[in-house]
Amino acid sequence: MAQPDTEAAAETAGGQDPQYGDRLAQFEEQRGRLWAIAYRIMGTVSDADDAVQETWLRWQAVPAGTTIDSPRGFLTTVVSRICYDLLGSARARRETYVGPWLPEPLLDGAGGSLPVGAAGSGRTDGPEDRVTLDESVGMALLTVLERLTPAERIAFILHDVFAVPFPEIAETVGRTPDAVRQLASRARKRVRAEAPRRTVDRAEHRRTVEAFLSAVMGGDLDALLSVLDPEVIWRSDGGGKVSSARRPVIGRDKVARFVRGLVARGAQGGALRVAMADVNGAAGLVFAHPESGQAGVFAFTVHDGRITEVDAVTNPDKLGHLDLDRL
Repeated sequence: MAQPDTEAAAETAGGQDPQYGDRLAQFEEQRGRLWAIAYRIMGTVSDADDAVQETWLRWQAVPAGTTIDSPRGFLTTVVSRICYDLLGSARARRETYVGPWLPEPLLDGAGGSLPVGAAGSGRTDGPEDRVTLDESVGMALLTVLERLTPAERIAFILHDVFAVPFPEIAETVGRTPDAVRQLASRARKRVRAEAPRRTVDRAEHRRTVEAFLSAVMGGDLDALLSVLDPEVIWRSDGGGKVSSARRPVIGRDKVARFVRGLVARGAQGGALRVAMADVNGAAGLVFAHPESGQAGVFAFTVHDGRITEVDAVTNPDKLGHLDLDRL
C-alpha cells in the first residue's frame, strides 16, 4: 500500500500552518482505515492508493485555523466521495474488459500484506446480518459488490461494514438519509441473495485448499474431484494480457480438466513454483514461473469441505503490487 508523501509535504507546509503537525498525526491515525474503505469500494490497489493520496491533499488544503470536530468523520466522507466519483469511470472501463473482471488480490504470507490498520472498523457490535470486516475483503464478496450501483456499494460498505451513520453517507452520495437507508437495504438483500455460501471456519477452509493443492500437484484426479463441489465455478482474470478462460468454467468435471491442463502447461520447462498464502483474508494459492514470467493468485470459496468457487487472477497489471519473487 503506497503512502501519501507526508514527509515532503511537511517540509513545505509544516512551517506555514501551526496546526500542520496535529493534522499530519490525525491523518496517519486514520490512513489504514481510509485505505481499507477505498479498497473495498474500488476493488483495486492503485485506485485505493490514489484515493487516499487525494484525501491527504484535500486534508492539507483545509484552511489554517479551521476546526474539524471529527477528523475521522471528515476524512471518511472525503475518501468515500473521491471513490464515488471514481467508480463511474471505473465501471465504464470494466464493461469493456476482456473476460471476467476480478478485484486485485491482497496477500499475507507471500510478499504482500493486508494494509496496516485495515482491521479497525470502529464497530463494537451490530446486527447479525452485517458482514464482518474480514468477510468484506473476500474476493467472492468483492465480486458480488461489482454488480451493485455505485451508490448502493458506497452505502453498503460504509454502513454495513464500517458502521458509518446514514446522515454521513448521505453527504457522500448526495441523497437524503432515508434514501441512503433504502440503498443499503437493497444492497444488503442483493448481497444475501448472490454471495456464495461459505465456511467461516478458517481451519476447514485451509484444509480444503491444501487437499486441492495436494491432489493437483500429485496428479490424483479422484482426489481432485472429491474436493470440488459438483457446481464449482472457476473464473479467470487474464485481462487479455495472458492466455486465460474468457468465460467462467462451471462444473466439477470441466474444472478438473481445466486445472489439469493448466498444470501440464505450467510444468513445461520446469521451475513452476506454487505456495499457500492468505489471499484477501483466507487461504489461497500463489504461483510463479520465473522462466516465462507468468504468475497468478487463486482465491477459493469453500462450503461443507468442498470448493464452490475459484477466482484466478493472472493479469500482470493486477499483480504488480505483489512481491512474488519471494515464493
